[in-house]
Amino acid sequence: MTTSNTSPGDVDPAVREELARLRDSIDNIDAAVVHMLAERFKCTQQVGHLKAKHQLPPADPAREGRQIARLRTLAENAKLDPAFAEKFLNFIIAEVIRHHESIAEDTINGAAPTANRP
Repeated sequence: MTTSNTSPGDVDPAVREELARLRDSIDNIDAAVVHMLAERFKCTQQVGHLKAKHQLPPADPAREGRQIARLRTLAENAKLDPAFAEKFLNFIIAEVIRHHESIAEDTINGAAPTANRP
């Protein structure tokens, strides 16, 4: 993190206004990302229950590979670093698999599904 010798009072009001506008947009985008992730995890929960019911494995490496390749292409087209996009998707996939394993374990043990688990 860098520091500056410029005090907040020294900043041009137009610059502060533009900074506030951009930060408001960032905040809105962050909120949308969180809501989209919540919807995604609701769907993956349903996949986890379906897999557990039919004794399918929690992970699907072939699909994961296709999804990573697809996301890398989407990232490139959107001018986003594809390596970053892949890391992000790998993080999500790992979390989904962890939840699918837990759902499968709960199903085998006859336990009630844990509430609010993404």
